[in-house]
Amino acid sequence: MKILGKIGLSVTILALVIGLAACGAPENSGGDAEKKGETAPKKLIVGCDTSFVPFEFLNEKTGEYEGFDIDMWDTIAKELELEYELQPMDFNGLIPALQSGTIDVAIAGMTIKETRKEKVDFARPYYDAGLLVLVMADDEEIKSVDDLGGKVVATKTGTTSYDYSVEVEGVKEVKPFPNIDGAYLELINGGADAVIFDSPNVLYFAANKGKGKVKPVGDILEGQQYGIAFPKGSELVEDVNTVLEGMMESGKYAEIYEKWFGQKPKKLPSA
Repeated sequence: MKILGKIGLSVTILALVIGLAACGAPENSGGDAEKKGETAPKKLIVGCDTSFVPFEFLNEKTGEYEGFDIDMWDTIAKELELEYELQPMDFNGLIPALQSGTIDVAIAGMTIKETRKEKVDFARPYYDAGLLVLVMADDEEIKSVDDLGGKVVATKTGTTSYDYSVEVEGVKEVKPFPNIDGAYLELINGGADAVIFDSPNVLYFAANKGKGKVKPVGDILEGQQYGIAFPKGSELVEDVNTVLEGMMESGKYAEIYEKWFGQKPKKLPSA
């Protein structure tokens, strides 16, 4: 009987220990589950066309991507505490990549157009631009877009510049290139009489790599505005708009603008 009593007491104690352990288990296992369920903030994939100087390009000396767009987006991302990774890609692939969800954002000097707005959402405009005609420095015949009759024009495929070029009356041929550098080279090598492209890029090229070889002519054509693009319905649009407004009010936008274009903007882009 004593032995049985001891056994019974041992069983009782063991049951109490197991019961107490069981009572404590949900709290611990719940905590572990919560830890396992924790996810780091999503790193955004930001598509950009790194052949569009001075908006985005690869600095061959540092191996880093630089430019007006890069600085703009980095400022926005820091303000919103967003982690991101730049994804260089062909300009024509940006909108399809947004639609498929391959990228979350596209910033690439992209003109806001109604046809594009049907496919993606844009934040408020962040840059006012237009198109310019570029010719060889010694060309005295072409002084404006009106002198392009019978001429060969080079430009970048899939851009507003291409859309405009094919509509210029009398143009003999429009040669589209995947990268605008190819169009500039075609002009310098004599394969084209002129290039039509975005004014900031044309001016930058004429003042740097093309200095002494080419010159812009005529007035700025087709007033345009650039915008940051997002997939349809993206919740980021509203937040980015708020930051852009703040940058323009604080002077941060003007600071970045002056860094890349050598002067403060004459006026801020209107929403």
